[in-house]
Amino acid sequence: MNLNQRQLRTLLSDFRMKKSENEVFEFKEAKRGFSFSEIGKYFSALSNEANLSNEECAWLIFGIRDKDHAIVGSQYRSNRPDLDSLKGEIANKTTNRITFIEIHELMEPEGRVVLFQIPAAPRGIPVLFEGHYYGRDGEELALLNLEKIERIRSQSAAHDWSAGIIPDASLDDLDPQALAVARANFMSKFPDKALDVESWDDLTFLNKAKLTNKGKMTRTAILLLGREESEHYLNPSEAKIRWVLKDLSNNDKDYEIFSIPFLLSVDKVNSKIRNLKYRYLKEGTLFPEEVLKYEPFIIREALNNCIAHQDYQKSGRINVIEIEDEELIFTNYGSFIPGSVERVVIEDAPEEQYRNPFLVTAMFNLKMVDTAGGGIKKMFGFQRNRFFPMPEYDISDAKVKVTIIGKVLDMEFARVLAKNPSLSLSDIILLDKIQKKQTVTEEAAKHLRELGLIEGRRPNYFISSNLAASTSNDTLKAQYVKQRGFNDEHYKSMIVEYLKTYGSATRKDLDLLLLSKLPDILTDKQKSNKISNLLGALRKRGKLKNCGTMNKPKYILITL
Repeated sequence: MNLNQRQLRTLLSDFRMKKSENEVFEFKEAKRGFSFSEIGKYFSALSNEANLSNEECAWLIFGIRDKDHAIVGSQYRSNRPDLDSLKGEIANKTTNRITFIEIHELMEPEGRVVLFQIPAAPRGIPVLFEGHYYGRDGEELALLNLEKIERIRSQSAAHDWSAGIIPDASLDDLDPQALAVARANFMSKFPDKALDVESWDDLTFLNKAKLTNKGKMTRTAILLLGREESEHYLNPSEAKIRWVLKDLSNNDKDYEIFSIPFLLSVDKVNSKIRNLKYRYLKEGTLFPEEVLKYEPFIIREALNNCIAHQDYQKSGRINVIEIEDEELIFTNYGSFIPGSVERVVIEDAPEEQYRNPFLVTAMFNLKMVDTAGGGIKKMFGFQRNRFFPMPEYDISDAKVKVTIIGKVLDMEFARVLAKNPSLSLSDIILLDKIQKKQTVTEEAAKHLRELGLIEGRRPNYFISSNLAASTSNDTLKAQYVKQRGFNDEHYKSMIVEYLKTYGSATRKDLDLLLLSKLPDILTDKQKSNKISNLLGALRKRGKLKNCGTMNKPKYILITL
């Protein structure tokens, strides 16, 4: 929505004529300044409410008095570059780096008016700011209530492209080899059903494997098992995987494009990748370690994730780019629905929703993906075990780009991992940024320095294995444990024991119990989120329940 000055004045006039604000616009005086945190909360709230109101966007407007809607003028970030930088600042704190569509300025006779144009939350994905969902309760800013969260999330299932029926397609449009492989994979996934599968006809099998819907062909069935000439059923979507080999100067050396059936194409793409042997000396030995440059699981997981999470309605290809002797890059269209890779990996928080639920279920049944959500974390684990750099995710511009480096990048990084087998994954991810010369916060650098893992001055930090926390320094060891914290099961058992002892607990009780025991590297906000995640996990296990309200919870154990 590109608006000129005349259109903006008309829009502002319409808003000012309304007797009160509603869920999709908000007036603030902001004569000189305004809290960044409050802007972020309003961004989340207005974005979510715009989604629920079926509006294209929402508006936060500075320079207007709420009481009588008079223009009072705002000097908030009057320097245009400072104003524009707010887009990136908000993106760093929101789901999938969603930010303002545009920030407009109107120079009225009464003063300057700033209009923040906020996009509606994507279908099925409520927008977070700093780990919380916000919404409107009348004219008041509030946490988004559970009913609204579920209403937004349910949009994904209601508009699942992959579940769409293709009326003219039939069994004849499926590839016989792909169908045979699908049967074999299904029996391997569910060995207790193997005898039954042998007696099923093709249509019964497809129904049981969730590839068809009551005998009708779906887009998922064509994507995974369709003959190449059946691709036209998916138009205007493009079902293609493009593999490209590039030299170190970024020149194309070779390429190939693969079509459906994707169940077979995954192996074809894998066979094109030059997964050569890599040799290096492990710490403390003269004998070389020999491994494949890329762990086969990582290749398959990254590629299958592209297939599972591609936004096919954008009519783009999945790309696998191989930089000769350096790295693999996987890209697909569509935002990263969990919002934060670190949250998935460090907090072990699996995805709660998928862009293509029907497709993901079928891929799980055919052993292509793991819906338990552990695939990404396993990728990090494989790289860690080899002392290779961590997978790198770029989730900007409504795309997901995953880079896998197939060699040791910094021997000091490798030595630290070798000397510190218990080093937490969050610390390894921070160290990985140091070895890649990426920016880390002063807080993160201080944390790594206290653990004896880095030296140097900002921005020229470097890893030092000689100071690693596995030394005999007892003070350093104790400090390391305090910084790293304990695993989630330890904290969950503390909650359970507290409830066994005292019968019930408010959130304040549990904060007092746990906050001082959580890792020092976490901010207060992150610690609060961590406790919320622990309670959520215990609820899902059926261990406890909230017999209070959302605002004033009271937790008790569930007795079986």
